[in-house]
Amino acid sequence: MSTNYKILFLDIDGTILTPDDTIQDSTKKAVQLMKEQGLEVFLATGRPLHEISHIGETLAIKSFIGYNGAYAIHNGKDVFRQPMSPDLLTKYLEIANDKGNELILYTNTHNLLSHPDGEMTKQFSKKFHLKQNRTFTLDEKENILGITVVNLKEKDIALYEEFPDIHLSQVNIDGFRHSYDVISDKVNKGFAVSLILKRLGIEKEFSIAFGDGLNDKEMLQVVGEGFAMGNAHEMLFSYAKHKTTSVTDSGIYNGLKWLGLIKE
Repeated sequence: MSTNYKILFLDIDGTILTPDDTIQDSTKKAVQLMKEQGLEVFLATGRPLHEISHIGETLAIKSFIGYNGAYAIHNGKDVFRQPMSPDLLTKYLEIANDKGNELILYTNTHNLLSHPDGEMTKQFSKKFHLKQNRTFTLDEKENILGITVVNLKEKDIALYEEFPDIHLSQVNIDGFRHSYDVISDKVNKGFAVSLILKRLGIEKEFSIAFGDGLNDKEMLQVVGEGFAMGNAHEMLFSYAKHKTTSVTDSGIYNGLKWLGLIKE
């Protein structure tokens, strides 16, 4: 194991944030200690970045990967932005319309709802604190960085995965397992992490990541030390080098301690 770690990537929901939407003091302390040791710290989330600034402020973090890898910011400056294919949007609107699914679409400034009055959409928006909401209109379809499909039955997942280089990742939060993030095989958290490592000139073995959902699997595979939280989706463990304790039991702190980065 290296002791020369330079960068840390942290998922948010189920990794930093506990089920009651709080951040444990041990997590805040772990992030602070890493920053004091000179590590770059990124939040890496499926969420839209315009909705997580308060989490960045709480942890004094200014570098982000959002929309499951489609957009990245380093120290407040844009690194890259990769919108989704407008053709995919057209197809997904057809399927959602046919199957009674609700789509939540994300641009870099606001969220677009296919069914703003849909009960599942309202619940999802409340749970994930989506405030910058508008009704989706076709003139926005060139600007979409991420999509969540809500109220999706397992048997219909395959319809969405027929589009090339796309897979769906179940939201790993109780009560929201009917929701799936749309993940590109080419543009995902792993893709974004790899680009950032290259841009910052950091070798893979000096990078660390923590995650709990299947949308974290690519990220955990491209870093030197990938940690699955104790509360992670059961299929994630095979993609992680390490397993730590759960988000409600100092998972990030304990993982960093195991690596020797926290001595106390």
